Amino acid sequence: MLHGSETWPVRKENEMALQRAEMRMVRRICGVNVKDRLASNEPKERTGLDDIISVLQQNTLRWYGHVLQKDDNWVKKCMKYEAQSPRPRSRPKRTWREVVERDCPARKLNKKDVMGHSRWKMLVKDV
Repeated sequence: MLHGSETWPVRKENEMALQRAEMRMVRRICGVNVKDRLASNEPKERTGLDDIISVLQQNTLRWYGHVLQKDDNWVKKCMKYEAQSPRPRSRPKRTWREVVERDCPARKLNKKDVMGHSRWKMLVKDV
């Protein structure tokens, strides 16, 4: 379900759709119907799954750390690139960089932590 999620610029409505789809799948796995009127977190506790938004953040930050570790990386150069074309009149779409800049402070991460690969992995996994 999260294949390629490292590079998704996720919006709030995307997060909500992912959570709804995840709950449908978890209920199906546990054999629980909506009519059974169980608390929504109970089937998740049975399976021991993490929240999908947390996993999505981990994937994004793990990829971000991977990109920043290599100096001569074309992906790193592309990440810094700013297009010079005129922007449309409406609000611009959220970019991947904006998502990373929002997630890093939420998990108390900074660019200095990237250089220690094992430390970065540990910090990204901590919720």
